[in-house]
This record gives sequence, structure tokens and C-alpha cells, in this order.
Amino acid sequence: MHAVPVRLIVSCAALFATAVPASGYAQDSKSAIPDNARPRSYGTGWDCNRGFRETGGRCVLVVVPANAYLSPEGSSWVCNRGFRPDGAVCAAVTVPMNAYAVDSQYDRGWRCNRGYREAAGRCLQPAVPAHAYAVDASYGTGWECDRGFRESEGACAAVAVPANAYLVRAGDDWKCERGFRRVSERCDPIAVPANAYLDDLGSEWRCERGFRKDGTRCAAVRVPDHGFINYSGDDWSCDHGFHKQGDACLAAND
Repeated sequence: MHAVPVRLIVSCAALFATAVPASGYAQDSKSAIPDNARPRSYGTGWDCNRGFRETGGRCVLVVVPANAYLSPEGSSWVCNRGFRPDGAVCAAVTVPMNAYAVDSQYDRGWRCNRGYREAAGRCLQPAVPAHAYAVDASYGTGWECDRGFRESEGACAAVAVPANAYLVRAGDDWKCERGFRRVSERCDPIAVPANAYLDDLGSEWRCERGFRKDGTRCAAVRVPDHGFINYSGDDWSCDHGFHKQGDACLAAND
């Protein structure tokens, strides 16, 4: 029988001694994950399985009451349509007349039909004045005036369109036609002086090139020798080699 070398026995013992703590660490790491949980797919830690939620380092069952279902993330519950959370249960929503149920956990669980407004838990139809129509809005009066009318003290008053004017797109006001200017409740013609023209909007006039505005008329721009009408058309600049001084263009060396 051959004797086992002492060095080999010592090496095996050392290997066994180092392996035991590693095995114990793996067991402790595994036991750190509570029941009904799983290790995270990234990083460290764990997450509760669907249908459970974390409480005090444990995963406890989510108790889903009647008329409810698990939320998409699986850690809470949501009431069915027509029910609202009331503590740990889902209470049926009482939908009043002229209303319909909505799938919402944060309001009363119903909304009024089009043309009705909520008031003290009921859906009432607002009184719509003449020349108006009901609108689907939870704010305001609940109605809007027809085109050609504007709201005034709870009623719809006709928009008085003066001569040489027209209704704006919204239909509740008017604008003057091109070539006229609004003055109080009328449209006065715009007096375009000689050597002028209406601007793009047609509500003001501008002087032609070579003239400048001088009160209610267009005065000719007087260009001195060695000068020219500038880009704006209502002033002048000096030719190259000359500089502006008063009403004249002087040579640069003067």
C-alpha cells in the first residue's frame, strides 16, 4: 500500500476549506429572495411576481375585489367600467339621467351627454337663448351665438355691420373693406394723396419711391449731385467717393 504524500493531503484540505464558504454564500444569496419573487434581469435585487406587491421586504398577494382586475403592472388593481374604488372594494357608479359611464378612477365615473351640464350631481340642459346653439364644453355658458351675433348679457345680439364693412371669420365682429378705416362704429374712406398708394392690408397708404411721407401728403425726395435714391425709396445716399453733409454730397477729401 502506497503512502499518500503529506503535501497532497494539506492541499486538498485547503481546497475544501475555501469551497465551503463559497457554497454557503451562494445559499445565503439565494435565500435573500423572498417567496413569490424573482431576481431582476439586470442589476441586483429582486421584483415580486405578477399578482404580488412588495411590503416590508416580502411579496404579499394582491387581493383583487369583486368588479376589479389586476393592473397592467400586476402590483395593484383597477375597478371595472361602471365601478369606482371605495377603500378596499369597487362600488357601483350611479349614472344619472342624460349621462354615461366612463372608464376613469379619478372623477365621478360618469359624464353628461352632449348638450348637458353637471350641476349638483345631475345633468341639466342649459337654457339656450335665441340665435344660439348648444356646445359640448364643461366650462362657459354651454352655448355659442350664431354667426352674425355676439354674446351680450346672457343673450345673442345682432352684429351691426356698417357700410363698407364685412363680418370677420368668427362671425362676432366686423372689419372695414380695403380702402376704408374703422372710426368708432363706421368705416371712413382712406384719403390717398398724390404719389401714394394703399398698403397690402388696404388700411393705410404709403408714398411711392422717390417720395417721403410729410403729414397727409407725399413730398418729393430732393437728391443732390452725386447722390441717388436709396433702397428704402424715401431717402438718398451719396455715390462712392462722396459723403453726406447736410443736403449735399461732398468729395471724400473735402
